[in-house]
Amino acid sequence: MRILGLDVGSRTIGIALSDSLGIIAQGIETFRYKEDDFEAVIEHLDNLIRKYEIKTVVMGLPLHMNGDVSESALRVQELASELKDNSNVKIEFIDERLTTVQVTRTLLEADVSRKKRKAVVDKMAAVVILQTYLDLKGGQKNG
Repeated sequence: MRILGLDVGSRTIGIALSDSLGIIAQGIETFRYKEDDFEAVIEHLDNLIRKYEIKTVVMGLPLHMNGDVSESALRVQELASELKDNSNVKIEFIDERLTTVQVTRTLLEADVSRKKRKAVVDKMAAVVILQTYLDLKGGQKNG
């Protein structure tokens, strides 16, 4: 069973996919859309859900540093609700505070150019979100 991981921004969504065993996350794309055009997003994600037979979608939830729900988190929850209604998938959330900062720091340490960083940061953030989820679920199975 494959799991889809999403890093939702106002104009881009980083998308990651697990392997069939649910052990490893791999970035597959960054989807660009017009701000808050959830119709295009739902259509695109629904195609991926059907293609990869996805039953669970993990979405990064951008909370404020103090744990309060941010405006961005509300947008993610709205998209999650629409996706669940449209695609009948299970939605899980992972706290994504500092995920993009972590990915950007890793890319800087690897001396990746600004242009290349911009092209991959959302996809890599989705990988971190999904891998965190997979590690947590794997730990629960084994512990």
